[in-house]
Amino acid sequence: MKSENNVTENTAEAKETQRKYSSYDRRPNDNKRPTNRKNNYRYNKQQRNNRHNDKNSDRNDNRNDKTDRSERNSRSNFRSGQSKAPAKAALKAPAKVQNRNTGKRGRKSSSKLKIIPLGGLEQIGMNITAFEYGDSIVVVDCGLSFPEDDMLGIDLVIPDVTYLKENISKVKGFVITHGHEDHIGALPYVLKEVNVPIYSTKLTLGLITNKLKEHNLVRSTKLKEVKHGQVINLGDFAIEFIKTNHSIQDASALAIYSPAGIVVHTGDFKVDYTPVFGDAIDLQRFAEIGKKGVLALMCDSTNAERPGFTMSERTVGKVFDSLFNEHRSARIIIATFASNVDRVQQIINTAYRFGRKVAVEGRSMVNIISVASELGYLRIPENTLIEIDQVKNYPDDKVVLITTGSQGESMAALSRMAANIHKKITIKPNDTIIFSSNPIPGNEKAVSKVINELSMKGAKVIFQDVHVSGHACQEEIKLIYSLVKPRYAIPVHGEYRHLTAQKHVVEDLGIPKENIFILASGNVLEMDEYSAEVTGSVHTGAILVDGLGVGDVGNIVLRDRQHLAEDGIMIVVMTLERHSNVVLAGPDIVSRGFVYVRESEDLMEHAKEVVESALDSCLERNITDWGKIKNVVKDALSEFLWKRTKRSPMILPIIMEA
Repeated sequence: MKSENNVTENTAEAKETQRKYSSYDRRPNDNKRPTNRKNNYRYNKQQRNNRHNDKNSDRNDNRNDKTDRSERNSRSNFRSGQSKAPAKAALKAPAKVQNRNTGKRGRKSSSKLKIIPLGGLEQIGMNITAFEYGDSIVVVDCGLSFPEDDMLGIDLVIPDVTYLKENISKVKGFVITHGHEDHIGALPYVLKEVNVPIYSTKLTLGLITNKLKEHNLVRSTKLKEVKHGQVINLGDFAIEFIKTNHSIQDASALAIYSPAGIVVHTGDFKVDYTPVFGDAIDLQRFAEIGKKGVLALMCDSTNAERPGFTMSERTVGKVFDSLFNEHRSARIIIATFASNVDRVQQIINTAYRFGRKVAVEGRSMVNIISVASELGYLRIPENTLIEIDQVKNYPDDKVVLITTGSQGESMAALSRMAANIHKKITIKPNDTIIFSSNPIPGNEKAVSKVINELSMKGAKVIFQDVHVSGHACQEEIKLIYSLVKPRYAIPVHGEYRHLTAQKHVVEDLGIPKENIFILASGNVLEMDEYSAEVTGSVHTGAILVDGLGVGDVGNIVLRDRQHLAEDGIMIVVMTLERHSNVVLAGPDIVSRGFVYVRESEDLMEHAKEVVESALDSCLERNITDWGKIKNVVKDALSEFLWKRTKRSPMILPIIMEA
């Protein structure tokens, strides 16, 4: 693995990056270690204020000469008093980059920034967005989604990155906001075709590395660790990582600096002033960037329908304390998301206070806890963690199990316990089972089934008030918009109803309707400080992963699977003479998933007669082409079965030659 703490790879490049983007007044790169404060850009507050005042003074001078333009753009300003200066007025450095590139490549200086969502809109999952300016493309996130109910046999769904493959020379790297599957899950598959460096924070990088090990991609992939407040230089882009809060540690928002303007991408976030681990969201930095003039804000829409604020993660810890106290004599089993490290930390803390040992079950849970504790994001008191095999050696009131299966997944640990097929854990009548999560839309039936199975075994199931969301509600969304003050709003990360809900919230803040863009995957949004419009679309879609096969199952195969699942199959086998096409054996009919043959002998006999009659008609008409014979047999049998049963099984004629 090629991992570096310092993203800027050499001193010359570091100086060039600092020179180009010095006017952004961003935070310093903490990983650089200069010999003095000035070279490290660690200016004191007074120096930063002076510099900011100087810039504002320059803007005010220029504004007098551009009154008409300011008036034209004023519609997009917040009622709260956003500066009327165009976003680009504060972006002198990108203009230099642009001019440099113009000389080399002959591009017009009026190049626009392209924002191209390649997935993640219209659904929760499969998040991936390309940002393109000139000859540079930066990709934010690369996630997967889980299959729909009608995707029979499919394990995972990953985005179609044809556009990236076609423009591979432009792609500078993947920038990852946090370590959830819907943001990193597709990387092992995509990297095989688009192998570019990956930039992310420490825990996120650890989880990505773990995934790449399973696919033997660690050696061939460039992994680069970035700290919050650090800026990386990727082609025509500079990207700053901003600290946010989410249901996993090390989550980041991104300030994407381009010659066309600044785009802020929130990633998945909420405003948590009292996080379990680490610092609260860096609202100050959002405000500082907002003062510079932000071109567009891409904001998380998951909870945009919910009014108010999202509760702090710490509130769940108090609920655990209460539940542990209430069920002192019971064995406690807690199901939660494997990636919610803060939740796991609180369970461990409570278990330790009540003198209970903790066992972890579920492959993903074990992997994530292992990585998080290795990197210092999870603190486990000594002699608290035990192996799942050791649970039987302790009394029920001295054990807590943390397990996967909070979404009712059929093969998850809790589902196997509920179905009584888990090899090591058997549910007892005295057990208390806590679901520390809410069902993801679409999983309600599966979760309900598991709860019913657990209840039938006598266990007490607790489902409510043991979860808080990791996503921002309406008031937090308003707060971010009020701090950033973007010219354009681009709701992301949600189904269409979530995006629309954020649109309504944004309209209430005073952003004009024409400045709000609800995009679809594949849309190409081109923008600069004066205009923004959808100018076209690129190829996108879903690639289905089934076992080791990636993309070998398409719509036709899925349709056949659905047909088989709904109606079954009938196979007609017959042997024909090579030249005369005389029937030498058969036809024999085999049925699977259609009817039980032993109880439908009459139907099968009549079906056989129909096939024989169809073959005779082919001989009478001198039809020798086997393809035509198969079609005649299929049509005749299909018509007969529909009349008799009102069902249409898949019919597969097989002709053998003798």
